[in-house]
Amino acid sequence: MSNRAVLEVIALDEQDAVAARNGGADRLELVTDMAADGLSPSPARFAAVRAAVDIPLRVMLRLSDGFAAGDMDALVRRAAELREAGADEFVLGFLTADGAPDLVAVERLIAVLDGCPWTFHRAIDRAADRDALRKSVADLPGLDTYLTAGAAGGVDDGLATLTAEAARAGEPGYEPQILVGGGLRLDHLPALRAAGLTAFHIGGAARPAGWTAPVSTEAVRAWREALDG
Repeated sequence: MSNRAVLEVIALDEQDAVAARNGGADRLELVTDMAADGLSPSPARFAAVRAAVDIPLRVMLRLSDGFAAGDMDALVRRAAELREAGADEFVLGFLTADGAPDLVAVERLIAVLDGCPWTFHRAIDRAADRDALRKSVADLPGLDTYLTAGAAGGVDDGLATLTAEAARAGEPGYEPQILVGGGLRLDHLPALRAAGLTAFHIGGAARPAGWTAPVSTEAVRAWREALDG
């Protein structure tokens, strides 16, 4: 079995997807509108990116900024449209006003996904109780990953939490893979790898010229080489 670390890269379009793949990305997270921290792409955009690359592709399910579910009818429709277009991996996660997981919203969506694998995204970093969130969603079908920085402020603030959660791998609620992302830098990798973490997510780090520029194959390759080294 390979011990290669997973490198996931945010893609906004086909150009990003090809550049990320060429740099050594293992998986893409497809979003639109990073000014709102990543929203759902259209089915047409998904189809274009899917046609451009053949690596795994997780699609964001969120229609408004923040971690509230918003218009659930519209979101369910978008999820169904993306499934019809061929999407089979997703990213989602919502909180109630008091910081608890919004199970009603999540369960409505995963009913549409019909067993597809999905990531609970960084809403966990805003949860009132991370451990309680993990245990309350542990039995939901398809959940196999948490995208987390360990803290709302990013990996700098969350290193201790990430290390502690990695040490609990396999316990109830801690079976999904931890995908580290949110202010992640190359200099974080030695400590994270030493803690046993094996999956990493980059967005801005793949775009040295900023979010108005495309993904840089060279930047992604630098992460691939650091992880493989």
